[in-house]
Amino acid sequence: MKAQIIRELGQADILLPSLVAEGLAANDRIKVRLSALQAAAEHARQPDRPINELAVESHAAGIAPAAIASLVGGAHLIGNSRLSAPSLAKLMKDIQDDIATMIRAVNAGSATDGAKANARLEAIRTVGLLDASSEIELARIARLTGVGDDNGLHRLVMELHKALNRLATGCSEEIIGGAHVFGLHSEDRAPVESFMKGLNETRGLKFDHPGLDTMATRSDGRLLIQNDIGTTDAHVLVIAVKKNAVTVTYSDVHLARAKFFISLFDKFEAKWSGLDRHSASGLGEDNAFFLVTGQFEAASAADRNEFLAAVGAALVFLIDWNKARKLLRSWVAKDDAARILEWAARHRIGHRAFLELGGNELLGGAVRNAAPNRIGFGERLDQALGRAAAVDFLKTVLRLSTEALLAGQSVRMVRDQIEADLVRRLERVESALLAMVLRQVGLAHDLVAAISRYVATLQANQAADGKALAARASRIEQKADRLAFEARREVGRLDARPVIGQLIDRAEEAVDELEQAAFIASLAPAGLSKSLVAALAELCVVAITATEAAASGLAAAIEVPEGRRADSEDALAAVVRLVDAEHAADTCERAITALVFTGGHDVATSLSTLELARAIERSTDRLAGFGHLLRRHIMIDLAA
Repeated sequence: MKAQIIRELGQADILLPSLVAEGLAANDRIKVRLSALQAAAEHARQPDRPINELAVESHAAGIAPAAIASLVGGAHLIGNSRLSAPSLAKLMKDIQDDIATMIRAVNAGSATDGAKANARLEAIRTVGLLDASSEIELARIARLTGVGDDNGLHRLVMELHKALNRLATGCSEEIIGGAHVFGLHSEDRAPVESFMKGLNETRGLKFDHPGLDTMATRSDGRLLIQNDIGTTDAHVLVIAVKKNAVTVTYSDVHLARAKFFISLFDKFEAKWSGLDRHSASGLGEDNAFFLVTGQFEAASAADRNEFLAAVGAALVFLIDWNKARKLLRSWVAKDDAARILEWAARHRIGHRAFLELGGNELLGGAVRNAAPNRIGFGERLDQALGRAAAVDFLKTVLRLSTEALLAGQSVRMVRDQIEADLVRRLERVESALLAMVLRQVGLAHDLVAAISRYVATLQANQAADGKALAARASRIEQKADRLAFEARREVGRLDARPVIGQLIDRAEEAVDELEQAAFIASLAPAGLSKSLVAALAELCVVAITATEAAASGLAAAIEVPEGRRADSEDALAAVVRLVDAEHAADTCERAITALVFTGGHDVATSLSTLELARAIERSTDRLAGFGHLLRRHIMIDLAA
């Protein structure tokens, strides 16, 4: 099939050496089969004489000796002029196939000689010399095997053999960098060496997979280089080089892989044709393949050779590309799967090691062991980790797999490394959840800051807009509620630690208390005493300190999974400040209570002041509880 595709590409010249070798092998087989006809005739005429089973000759020609021995030993006369023998019809058909193989090789070297040979073969067929049946005339055997008839089969075989020997002289083989080359000129060596240099730099990344065999020859004033890539029938590359001009002809049954191949040469100013759809029988699935042609006009031989090396280096990344893409698509989006494979090719990492180590089972095992309750069956990694983190994780999997196989490491080791990396990424997902909680704390800070500014306005004996304060506090609280809802949903979806959900609850409660405090402040009567306003301002400062400590502690805790000791120390210190702020808020609230009960204020003033102070103080209680939960979360990370 690869030969058929190469002919479809219009580059059949590259096949000449292999066709000549096939033709010469066919010649050896014909000689044995014609000898078998003669031996069968002799045995049929003289059955008592020893039989020549042609065992040695059959072995040498690659024919099963038992089949020839059965045909000769079973031959017997029918009347005086005909014989019958087992598998005689098959032998006659095999002779026709062998001579067709010889003519095909001669035709590849000279279309004129091939046409003449085909005409002579047709004439032989016309007179019935090659008719296949279970019986044959002894006279026909004599005509087939005799050399006296210039128009006979044996004479045609002999002349084809001579023609093949002449072609073989021009196809004397040499090895250059692993490529089998035939009839090259001196200027052809550098391009072949450059192509093979690139190929050999990445060849090891295919590991035990077959493929990448290369042939090169000179034909029609051009150097032709052909590579079979892998085992897919229509997956063929033919390169034509004429001076500094390079033409790449590439065929593939997968359109996406053909596009991927083109993308690897964006640094070169090559012109690529459209991806034309072709067909060839025997390819299965609608017999279609896609053809792309690239033209690269190099400014110098060095640029030409650089391009050829790049083409050679790219081929290993085409082997099993579609298999790897389909596998990755079960973990991330289709486009991201293709981008991961392109990244792996550009970084000389590839995907074959990943497939060798189990591919889907490798990833599935990591998920089962590292996150049995975090990633559900059939759930994509980008849903659990986020798109960027999932893509980066799969890149790491490809890299670790390749490094492990190249270094001869155990499969167990690379699995452990992949699982550890997944655990770290899941911890970063929790850090992302904590970032949502941090936004909640930030909204609490906005609320207490707004209350503090309102109290400062009262302290300065300026007009304060209570309705505006209440309206703003309500908007902030609603925003915080939406954020808490989203955060809880993510905690549930990702099955995150319960402590994160508890942090969300404490932050939400602090926001609720502060929104209530803002509402009460907006209703406070005008003309509060200076002592009351000053005490409320002091309490607001303490509450602001508490929200800032909660925010700084949480920000530091987000970095703890990365292993930074200073961040854990900062987070724990912030927890201490939170507890201190809660104690200070208790003291301030009691001082305000004492002022209310000893100041002789009216009921409205007393009640509003007390309720405002208590709401602010309760927010610091919630934040102190937040701090205790944060400490527990930090200790879990440090233990891990």
